[in-house]
Amino acid sequence: MKSLVRLLIIVFALQFTLDVYAGGGNRTGTGGATQLQIPVGPRGIAMGEANIATSHGVEALFWNPAGVARISSSADVMFSHMSYIADIGVEYGAVAANFEGFGVIALSLKSLAIGDIPVTTTHDPDGTGATFAPQMLTAGLTYARQLTDRISVGITTNIVMETLGEVNSTGVAFNVGVMYETLGDIEGLNLGIAMKNVGPQMQYDGSGLMSLASASDLQRPPSYLKVEAASFDLPSSFEMGLGYKMNLGEVNALQFSGAYQTNNYSGDEYKLGAEYGYNKMFFARVGYQGAPQVSSENYLYGITAGAGIHYDLGGIAVTVDYAYRDAKYFNGNHVFALSLGF
Repeated sequence: MKSLVRLLIIVFALQFTLDVYAGGGNRTGTGGATQLQIPVGPRGIAMGEANIATSHGVEALFWNPAGVARISSSADVMFSHMSYIADIGVEYGAVAANFEGFGVIALSLKSLAIGDIPVTTTHDPDGTGATFAPQMLTAGLTYARQLTDRISVGITTNIVMETLGEVNSTGVAFNVGVMYETLGDIEGLNLGIAMKNVGPQMQYDGSGLMSLASASDLQRPPSYLKVEAASFDLPSSFEMGLGYKMNLGEVNALQFSGAYQTNNYSGDEYKLGAEYGYNKMFFARVGYQGAPQVSSENYLYGITAGAGIHYDLGGIAVTVDYAYRDAKYFNGNHVFALSLGF
C-alpha cells in the first residue's frame, strides 16, 4: 500500500506540469533540438516505441530512466548505429554501472552524422563553393534507484549541443521516470511513466548572425550588426504505458506493451508493441505507432519490426539487436546494437 501511495505522489507531481503540453497539436514544427526525439535502442524501436514500462538496464536510458535501475548485471555497455532519414547516421554509446546500496549511474552519448552541406548566401544562393558539416551531440548523465522491490525511479540530465556553420546553441534537458512492477499484484503487469526533454529554451548565437550594414542617411562607414535569433522550446513530452509479460511453458514467453504520449510540439501519439521470446535467447518483435490528430500525409512512421539474440559467453552477456522502422517518403530506418553485460 505504501508503495502505491508513493507512486501516486510521483505521478501527481509529473502531471502537475502537463499545462505545458496544451495545444501541442497546434504547434507542429515549432519545437527545436529535435535530435532529442530520435530514438535509440533497437528493442524499443522494433516494439513501436511502446516499451516505457518494460525496458530494463542500459537499453532503458532513452525510453524511461527508471528502468535503468532494473539492471541485471554489475555493468552494461551498449553501442548502436541507426541509418536515419535523409542518409543521416545516428551513433550512440552508453554505459551503466550498479553501485550496491547507492543506485545505478549511467553515461550516454548520441551524435548525428549529417554530412557536408553547401554554403549559400544572399549574394550566392546557388552556393559559394564552400561547405559546412552540422554537428549535433547529446551527452547524458543518469541516476536511477529502486525505492522498493516494485518501484524504481530515474532522472537524466542531457546536455544538448548544436553547431550549424558559424552559429551554435547549447542547452540542458531533463528526463524523469517512474516504473511500477507487478501492478495490482498481477505478476508480469508493469506501469511506466516518463516526462522527457523538459528544460529552458535554447537560442542560437555566433558570428554567423553578424551582417554588414550601412545607414544611408548617416555619415558613417558600414558596420556589422548582430541579428538576435529567436529562442525556441525543447520538444517536451509526457508518456505513460503498460506492459504485460506471460510465460508459455518453460521456454516460450510473450510480452505486450502499449503507451500514450502527449507532446508540446505535435499531436498525441499511440504506440503498441509485442515481443516473442524463445528460451530467453531468441526474440522476434513487432510494433505500430500512430498519431490520430496528425494527418496521414504528415506523420512519417507506422509499422516496426525486429529481432534479437541473447547469449551468455563465458560470464559476459552478449546481446545483438536489430530493428526496422518504416518511414513515409524516405527509406526505412535500420538500427543495429551490441550490448554487453558484465
